[in-house]
Amino acid sequence: MEVEMLIGGENRAASSEGNTFTRNDPVTGKVASVAPAATVADALSAVKAAADAYPAWSQTGPSERRTLLNKAADALEEKTETIIGMMISETGATGPWAGFNCMLAAGILREAAAMTTQITGEVIPANKPGSLAMAQRKPLGVCVGIAPWNAPVILGVRAVATAIACGNTAILKASELCPATHVAIGQAFSDAGFPAGVMNVITNAPKDAAPIVSTLIAAPEVRHINFTGSSNVGRIIAGEAAKHLKPVLLELGGKAPMVVLNDADLEGAVNGAAFGAFMNQGQICMSTERLIVENDIADRFVAALAAKTAALPAGNPRDKVVLGSMVTLEAAEKMDALIADATSKGAVVLAGGERDGAIHSATILDHVTADMRIYGEESFGPVKPIIRVKDAEEAIKVANDTEYGLSASVYSDNIQRALNVANQIESGICHINGPTVGDEAQMPFGGVKDSGYGRFGGKPGIDAFTSVRWLTIEDPKQRYPF
Repeated sequence: MEVEMLIGGENRAASSEGNTFTRNDPVTGKVASVAPAATVADALSAVKAAADAYPAWSQTGPSERRTLLNKAADALEEKTETIIGMMISETGATGPWAGFNCMLAAGILREAAAMTTQITGEVIPANKPGSLAMAQRKPLGVCVGIAPWNAPVILGVRAVATAIACGNTAILKASELCPATHVAIGQAFSDAGFPAGVMNVITNAPKDAAPIVSTLIAAPEVRHINFTGSSNVGRIIAGEAAKHLKPVLLELGGKAPMVVLNDADLEGAVNGAAFGAFMNQGQICMSTERLIVENDIADRFVAALAAKTAALPAGNPRDKVVLGSMVTLEAAEKMDALIADATSKGAVVLAGGERDGAIHSATILDHVTADMRIYGEESFGPVKPIIRVKDAEEAIKVANDTEYGLSASVYSDNIQRALNVANQIESGICHINGPTVGDEAQMPFGGVKDSGYGRFGGKPGIDAFTSVRWLTIEDPKQRYPF
């Protein structure tokens, strides 16, 4: 499939004629998409288009913004079958995961539409007699969203929806691994009838990512950047933005712990663990990356989880499988390295451990210790460690023994005990008796520590994409000391 960028309401090729790049299907090796390899000039063209559209869009009333965002949600849903095909070909995702992406992304757009009338301020008591003081929420200007490939429709929409709802204009920098999928989001906005330049999408070849991102960040018209991706790249983006004193919202890596206490419902914990660990081949920022289990229940939990894991089919995502392909062969090969390192130091493979090209089976490693790579390194794949602990206190210590802090989970039938443990885990998200993987459009989403800062979703999202302005109405005849 060949696609074009969306700049200023027009579908465009790269300014350098014939300058394209290809994304190959990780399973078949065939060309999945051909997209424009944007130049720096193209990036600046997108900035100009967004800046030109900003004055009118920032003054557009909430009713019109709400109507257009709801139309974009409808248009995105109409593209679901097409997008499912794109995601399977570009990322190796399964059809159900791609379909869920479209469903939740439409929900994000509708939630953003609902928030257009929730961008409120407040009246603040003033010391001056007869003076009215207010705090207003104002849009920022041009907002750049940089989205990843792993949940491309959800995260691509999230990168722009609230920003646009708040009266900003947006540029979505597509992932090099799924350009067609991200361009489809821009087309949904076009189909909805958004004014030219409010929503723009640019695509770039992998080799050009650094100069394109640097150009977008440095452009004076750009007033905010959000990025979802690895912590290492997040540090680079935050550093670049800091040079220009521009705010950044970062949702980065994770090493989510699932703590299974000895009074947990065994079946519920096993089901939650399997879902959290292996949905989308473990390639989700919230994926369960550490299964921390009290010794009293460990043998029973491990046996049940290993049996469930071994029964999960992996294969070509076009077939009836639970696990599809990993995004690249290199990502799958990393799983081999993690397994080899762990088993050489005493870990035991209880289920899985096989790989066929970019397809890797669901894998459980038992008796993992702190000297193994899999203990602290984000796998971002379907290889998961079990760490046995003597009690809840040790479980909390292990859960916090990481630089990351995005999602977490605690299983226990004693809710007071579970809440006590949950309150001591350092994470931006924590679920009691639920998996680490969960997302709802209206919830505050983000992490702590090296998992980033700021929040998408709900009213915290409004905080992220607006500034607070102090406005007063005063008596022109007030007295002054001189």
